[in-house]
Amino acid sequence: MLKAITKGLSSVIQGIEVAPLPRAVSVCTKDNLENQNNRLVKKKMADQLARAEEFEKKAEKKLSGWGLFGSKYEDAADLFDKAANSFKLAKSWDKAGSTYIKLANCHLKLESKHEAAQAYVDAAHCYKKTTINESISCLDQAVNLFCEIGRLSMAARYFKEIAELYESEQNIEQAIVYYEKSADFFQNEEVTTSANQCKQKVAQFAAQLEQYQKSIEIYEEIARQSLNNNLLKYGVKGHLLNAGICQLCKGDVVAITNALERYQELDPTFSGTREYRLLADIAASIDEEDIGKFTDVVKEFDSMTPLDSWKTTLLLRVKEKLKAKELEEDDLT
Repeated sequence: MLKAITKGLSSVIQGIEVAPLPRAVSVCTKDNLENQNNRLVKKKMADQLARAEEFEKKAEKKLSGWGLFGSKYEDAADLFDKAANSFKLAKSWDKAGSTYIKLANCHLKLESKHEAAQAYVDAAHCYKKTTINESISCLDQAVNLFCEIGRLSMAARYFKEIAELYESEQNIEQAIVYYEKSADFFQNEEVTTSANQCKQKVAQFAAQLEQYQKSIEIYEEIARQSLNNNLLKYGVKGHLLNAGICQLCKGDVVAITNALERYQELDPTFSGTREYRLLADIAASIDEEDIGKFTDVVKEFDSMTPLDSWKTTLLLRVKEKLKAKELEEDDLT
């Protein structure tokens, strides 16, 4: 009986035809998806651009029309703000920047200097993507306004941002000017860590421009300040090393020796560090006019504590001076 049932089921199953799966009408490739996404993005950006232009047009109309003085500029400011945001979403950075400047002017008419300063900052951040000089100009305007209303920590922050923009453009001289301004403002506001960061930038760039004494004074000052702070004490040997390398660049062995004595008095633990040993050994190699010793000393230190590009550049200058001195003496003999 069971066999008969099984046989019957088997024949039924065999008689069933399995229908083939329907073929996909179209296959979405990766390229197709990307193209579709790109079209959607472009459409959204075009829509935002149209919205921005419409908001801007309405704002201009408000300014040129009749109405209460305050109300007119408040309404225009609101519309310029919306326009600028839409220009940003459309990635139309120059238009966004110029619109934020119009917004700043409205706030100035309303005597809202803080809001005007912030609008200039927003303009600067838009121009940063296209025109660095315009970005710097807007940040300068913002800093002036922050100074007028006594927001000195904000002024310090944006002085630093200007310095960073000049640095990105390899304009080291102007970067130094603005890092110094930022350091002064941070110092006045007792934001010591930020002030020291800016001072270190000044020292770094001054040394690149061969203004070694300026760098030495800054690094020594930071080292002295750091000794009185438990959190900053660990960095003292690094600051003294930087000051010492700048001393080496000046090539005056007596001055180097005197500096090392000063550093020991400043921090009695310094004489037991590898940084002190490096400076003392290089000073000896300069005094002995021994390039081989100089190279070995630097190589040994670098194998334990890799030298950054700034230190390497300055030490190469020291080596070149040592080489030149050696060649000069060879010529005399």
